[in-house]
Amino acid sequence: MPTVAQSQSSTEADWVSRFADDVIAESERRAPGKPVVVASGLSPSGPIHLGNLREVMTPHLVADEIRRRGHQVRHLISWDDYDRYRKVPAGVPGVDESWAEHIGKPLTSVPAPAGSAYPNWAEHFKAAMTDALDELGVEYDGISQTEQYTAGTYRAQILHAMKHRADIDAVLDRYRTKKDPAAGGGKKPQQKKVDEAELEAEAGSGAASEDDGSSGSAGYFPYKPYCGNCEKDLTTVTSYDDDTTELNYTCTACGFAETVRLSEFNRGKLVWKVDWPMRWAYEGVIFEPSGVDHSSPGSSFVVGGQIVREIFDGVQPIGPMYAFVGISGMAKMSSSKGGVPTPADALKIMEAPLLRWLYARRRPNQSFKIAFDQEIQRLYDEWDSLARKVADGSVLPADAAAYARAVGTAAGELPSTSRPLPYRTLASVADITAGHDEQTLRILSELDPENPLTSLAEARPRLDRAENWITSQVPAEARTIVRDEPDKELLGSLDDQGRQSLQLLVEGLDSHWSLDGLTTLVYGVPKVLEGLEPDAKPTPELKVAQRSFFALLYRLLVSRDTGPRLPTLLLAVGAERVRKLLGA
Repeated sequence: MPTVAQSQSSTEADWVSRFADDVIAESERRAPGKPVVVASGLSPSGPIHLGNLREVMTPHLVADEIRRRGHQVRHLISWDDYDRYRKVPAGVPGVDESWAEHIGKPLTSVPAPAGSAYPNWAEHFKAAMTDALDELGVEYDGISQTEQYTAGTYRAQILHAMKHRADIDAVLDRYRTKKDPAAGGGKKPQQKKVDEAELEAEAGSGAASEDDGSSGSAGYFPYKPYCGNCEKDLTTVTSYDDDTTELNYTCTACGFAETVRLSEFNRGKLVWKVDWPMRWAYEGVIFEPSGVDHSSPGSSFVVGGQIVREIFDGVQPIGPMYAFVGISGMAKMSSSKGGVPTPADALKIMEAPLLRWLYARRRPNQSFKIAFDQEIQRLYDEWDSLARKVADGSVLPADAAAYARAVGTAAGELPSTSRPLPYRTLASVADITAGHDEQTLRILSELDPENPLTSLAEARPRLDRAENWITSQVPAEARTIVRDEPDKELLGSLDDQGRQSLQLLVEGLDSHWSLDGLTTLVYGVPKVLEGLEPDAKPTPELKVAQRSFFALLYRLLVSRDTGPRLPTLLLAVGAERVRKLLGA
């Protein structure tokens, strides 16, 4: 595997290297001799989707490049599991409208969906993401904000923010009257249907809840207690004493009122626009990207830059805004259900290096799509072509760098398929065999008789991904079903040319029984009928004849005008059955 340093110097056109240069320099300026800190934030309020994955992969790739250069790095992932439960997501298995009674509670206080093995809502949705990150080779330090807040870790920062609440209010007030109505004041654009969706890659939970804090007759407060009775954050601070830290609040949900000492109280949190910059200062974050929605006036990132500097005496991280991730053709959902595809969904149909490559090859401000439809076959063709160019040395430097980052990390190479057969071929075979291992091995071993596949393990995990794609993303009506008996009516209606074309094909099966051989045979039959050599270049008229011949074969084999590539289909059906169905 080529190293990134071999593939691409840091001064050339490679976005990861450029950010790594900047982050290393900035870290040496701010905290010389200490590990470089990069950060991500994820809210387990529901399925964590492929747009959210950009929030992790962008700093991961930069952190990994810094590690490759010999520096110590901490990639923090803050699990915003102490955020409020905002709404009941649609279509989540094991969840119904009764979960609405928990709206306003911390995510870790909400029951997990029915049948879950996890203790609460947050842990249920974190689990799938942590498994996906492990498979993707992402090294990180996970931080539960529930644990941080309830342990009193941020107590000094909370008391400081409350003492300087008027200053925070003044910063926020600069933007309260300046939100651009046309831009929606930083709100998220309306979500499209999942099969054409752009999945917003948000920085933490705050992007979904731009809460400034509570301001009433008692003044502005950047802190929200969770109610001591109903656990909800539908509370209003009615008074606060800076000297004693005595805080009074009432709950509008249940009417409960309580007096607490904030110097001892651990059941509440700073509002998001204060919480995020507080963490930048507390953790010493040098690099943290955020979604494009944070570029609007008054958004969390813009306001946070002033709050971290003016209130917490810190510095805003280097933070590129990054674009949305689109989805191409999600035929039917698997684990996500009713919403958006997750990294776990993608990893069921594609290998981890390919998914890493999709995030590595595009600059953060470039949007891209992840294919769940037929486009995945073209994507795999492109990936395999890149691998061949890397192997023969013809690859461009930036492409080589993206490839190296995809196939491995500073810790080593990711698992790969030892015999990476074309994905489209594997998908076709899986379609025809319906996952029958013995038949699958027979077909794959006949693709290249001079170098036959001896075990399905050689074709895995790519074979498993192709099988999963067929079963989860290809509708049943589009699946290939080989006929059991010949279509006697169609065979009886053929003219002399039609019968002759089938005879030529059948006679050539044994001598052409390989993927390349059958490709030559099926394209060559119409040429021979025209009196040409099998390797003659096709004319427009000949292409018409070939399409007509192909359609005839499909109708006789699978009762449709189209199907998997014919050479693969013939191998899958087997020579004896092909002869039977073609009326030999």
